[in-house]
Amino acid sequence: MPAKKGSTKKSTSKKSSKTSAAARPMSGAVPPYGEAIRGAVARGDKREMKDTAASARKWLADVEAALEQLESSLK
Repeated sequence: MPAKKGSTKKSTSKKSSKTSAAARPMSGAVPPYGEAIRGAVARGDKREMKDTAASARKWLADVEAALEQLESSLK
């Protein structure tokens, strides 16, 4: 008696490996946290320190603006 052949047709349905937007962490620029700033100072590279300082200042300005907007929305 011949053996039964299994189906050789591949499944066409794909399971999504994507997660919902709410479950994914936000991406984008990483704010210059203390360790990055201290690391730049420890390495002593003036160009890196200037770049890190500029990045930190911009990030702080963006956060302050967002905080002001949030606070004005609460009034």
